[in-house]
Amino acid sequence: MARDPDYGAFMDKFVLEPTSSAHDQPLHGLTFAVKDIFDVEGYVTGFGHPDWARTHSAATSTAPAVLAVLRGGATCVGKTVMDEMAYRAAVIDQLVPSINGENIHYGTPINPCAPDCVPGGSSSGSAVAVGAKIVDFSLGTDTGGSVRVPASYCGILGFRPSHDAVPSAGVIPMAQSFDTVGWFARDPVILSRVGHILLQSPVMDPIKPSQVIIAEDCFQLSNIPNDQLGQVLVKSVEKIYGGHIVKHRVLGDYVQENVPSLKHFMSKELKEQEYNIPSLAALSNAMRSLQRYEFKDNHGEWITSVKPELGPRISERVWEAVTTTGENVDACHSVKMELHAALATLLQDFGILAIPTVPGPPPKLQAGPATLEIFRAKAFSLLSIAGVSGFCQVSMPLGMHDNLPVAVSLLAKQGSDAFLLNVVESLYGTLKEQVEITEK
Repeated sequence: MARDPDYGAFMDKFVLEPTSSAHDQPLHGLTFAVKDIFDVEGYVTGFGHPDWARTHSAATSTAPAVLAVLRGGATCVGKTVMDEMAYRAAVIDQLVPSINGENIHYGTPINPCAPDCVPGGSSSGSAVAVGAKIVDFSLGTDTGGSVRVPASYCGILGFRPSHDAVPSAGVIPMAQSFDTVGWFARDPVILSRVGHILLQSPVMDPIKPSQVIIAEDCFQLSNIPNDQLGQVLVKSVEKIYGGHIVKHRVLGDYVQENVPSLKHFMSKELKEQEYNIPSLAALSNAMRSLQRYEFKDNHGEWITSVKPELGPRISERVWEAVTTTGENVDACHSVKMELHAALATLLQDFGILAIPTVPGPPPKLQAGPATLEIFRAKAFSLLSIAGVSGFCQVSMPLGMHDNLPVAVSLLAKQGSDAFLLNVVESLYGTLKEQVEITEK
């Protein structure tokens, strides 16, 4: 399928042996790769950009998240390609975290599910390494969607944990209010084992969800037929847990009613958008406003002094971020608190919220701005739900539509990561069966 046996996924290849070789370790015999945003002792953390690598020294210690899975018995085989500085220029008039997976300096990793499509970013190489079966699992980061999107595009599992649930020391920050350490796997059991180690949570007996809320308006954003998306999930939930726990809500209305600070980000243009959900579009605006401010705080001085060579369309947007004034930062934090409280009330302790991961299959490589504008706007509306609330989210593959991968996501209350991992383990086999029935 690809000329490069590694699908262009790797920046550096090396071997870090597990620090515990005991056969009873949960990750014994497994291999993994890490995004080039994690410190590994003796290697320069490149942050997806040659100028960053040139102006920084080799790391003197290894990120705790990497050390944790090494202690768990896994072997690291290298660092993976990522989008430059985890950013890419949006076609709408804002700088946003990358979800494409393209890098003009190091090349774009090849999507193993769809070679003529983007792999998703910014954790592109990490997702490709798992999707191409080069490694058993990989580590990435997710600020605005950088684990969930490539997982969806590459047809694998991707987990964004609750905010602050996994230590981010030794990881280059982008926007600390949203940064998370996430991971990819093809197998739900491996996904769960990695999760329990990173989360430092004991293995718990499965708990049945109290409710699974289908966000009807969110599923309407998708261009995938509902019988292959929402209905596949509903039938699987009914088979495993019973139909009585399935609920249906219009999430946009609920958010509009319970997050009053969104008024600061709700423009007339958003209210009139027919292709999006106004309250979630406003949520996306709030998220990106705070991300730009924190990005400037983290990297503005380096950008101003080094003046790195940036890819097409991104340079202007990066400098806009660097000169941002921080207007509405307090309102952004209010939105975060209000959404967290609102969704906690909606889901309770063991509720699940179901949404599409993104509004459709991965876009084609080199797709034009006109093609991507609406898709990206809808995507960030969906991605901002977990991003702003701090809730955990897992993206699960649902087979192929027109020979392109599609996915659905489940969200749970902040701190309910172990519960959500167990739900994935319980549900995944039935979900695959339903996908096979639908595809026949």
